[in-house]
Amino acid sequence: MVYILLAEGFEEMEALVPADLLRRAGAEVALVGLDAPVITGSHRISVSTDLRLEDVSLRPSDMLVLPGGLGGVMSMKASPSATDLIRNAHRTGCWLAAICAAPTLLGQLGILKGRKAVCYPGMEDQLTDAIVTADQAVVTDGKIITSRAAGSAYEFGFALISALFDHQKSEEVRYGIKYRFGEDPVKS
Repeated sequence: MVYILLAEGFEEMEALVPADLLRRAGAEVALVGLDAPVITGSHRISVSTDLRLEDVSLRPSDMLVLPGGLGGVMSMKASPSATDLIRNAHRTGCWLAAICAAPTLLGQLGILKGRKAVCYPGMEDQLTDAIVTADQAVVTDGKIITSRAAGSAYEFGFALISALFDHQKSEEVRYGIKYRFGEDPVKS
């Protein structure tokens, strides 16, 4: 199961593009509301959630995705329930994925210590004890995936698919939505 945590002020593209791509790949995806069944993003788009935070039950094969959006990240940081969920995901051995400002939350929780990571440009000093790789759009280090910003939401989503399935599945989805034109990877 992939859980995408939505908090007031989240960046819509960073949550919904990966959710869409993952569902196209066949992943089971749940949008999780931090404090309400409908969460409003940073661009005033309201999204109905599938689950409440307290309904999440993590297993090592699961993935927790944290969209950015400064308001959403601040809401997560201010919520003991959200930070407990993130710590629990890390302890359980789940995949942890964060984009834009959200990797800074992983840094502040001590989860990025000694790991390669990337975040929104200018916030790198908040990736506490991480090895910052600012020249990449998406970085995977073990079971942690980080990405730069809304502009890398597609690459982020493809990286999540590759992690949960494989690169071939990611390429099939990429081809299916015509993100990159060329030969059909299924026929290659």
